[in-house]
Amino acid sequence: MRAIRHARYPVKAVSESRTRMSVNPIPSAASTAPQASGPAATIDAIVVDRLTKTYGDHVAVNALSFSVPPGQVFALLGPNGAGKTTTVEILEGYRAADSGVVRVLGLDPRRDGAALKPRIGVMLQQDGLYPGLQAREVLDLYAHFFDDPEDPGALIERVGLSDAARTRCRQLSGGQKRRLALAVALVGKPTLLFLDEPTTGMDPQARRATWEIIRGVKARGTTVLLTTHFMDEAERLADRVAIIDNGALIALDTPAALTRIESGNAVRFTATPGLDTAALAALPSAANAWEDQPGRYVIETQTPPALLAELTTWLRDQGAELSELRVGHASLEDVFLRLTGKEMRE
Repeated sequence: MRAIRHARYPVKAVSESRTRMSVNPIPSAASTAPQASGPAATIDAIVVDRLTKTYGDHVAVNALSFSVPPGQVFALLGPNGAGKTTTVEILEGYRAADSGVVRVLGLDPRRDGAALKPRIGVMLQQDGLYPGLQAREVLDLYAHFFDDPEDPGALIERVGLSDAARTRCRQLSGGQKRRLALAVALVGKPTLLFLDEPTTGMDPQARRATWEIIRGVKARGTTVLLTTHFMDEAERLADRVAIIDNGALIALDTPAALTRIESGNAVRFTATPGLDTAALAALPSAANAWEDQPGRYVIETQTPPALLAELTTWLRDQGAELSELRVGHASLEDVFLRLTGKEMRE
């Protein structure tokens, strides 16, 4: 894997971290076709083996490999332009790969699209809803495409749109459109659900309700591939997380494992920006200290309890306002920024 762009990385050697994060190697292309060896044999819901896609001189997806077992919520994360949308569109059968092997529910998404599409649900970033139809009419329309759909009335209530069922789509708020798009993705009782930025534009209540819906479909055995820019969403929902950048896989593991690798012995706190990090590093129990972002600090230590006492006393003496304090736990956002950098992406 490519070397990280940052010289200072506050965990053990980058190569060690990357090795531990990249797990579950994919079989060779010749062996990715589904093979059942007995009644207990299972086929991965998604298999991606050395997938590559280019646009002219730009490599959008670069020899990407991962697999998703049935019944998991799998989060595919990356900054803008990392290759997430291209990868998902190839999995959905809307775009052709240049090379590599892709299998979705044991099928080739391009060649076997007619057999695959009734078994998947897709929630796109752009909703594409019929602006002149009412919300309930849209759901009724899509329900007619399936032999055994969800009840549209129950599904409208489930996504919290009962009061807006007779509202035309053009008049729905952004969050309501996202909830209707989720209902459309669910109406066919999919075996595999693709959710592309599902909670963008939702208020906190709708966002939490959507999380519960995702947990509910997982509990019924549905596999979910999730893309999101909300790291807390991925951390709370996903069984495994893949982080890609420049089209290549740079980390793959459970959220707990990724944050544990990053954490080490460290105290993280949020306080007044611009504190003297040299003075923080000079605290008796501190090994190193830095300001990770304006007002967000990290102090490495071998004795967190002693450091906490020293730190709170020091902050009091400086008149600094402490708003958050965490010991030995990095967030998935911390890991993501360490691996992909902090510069803005278009």
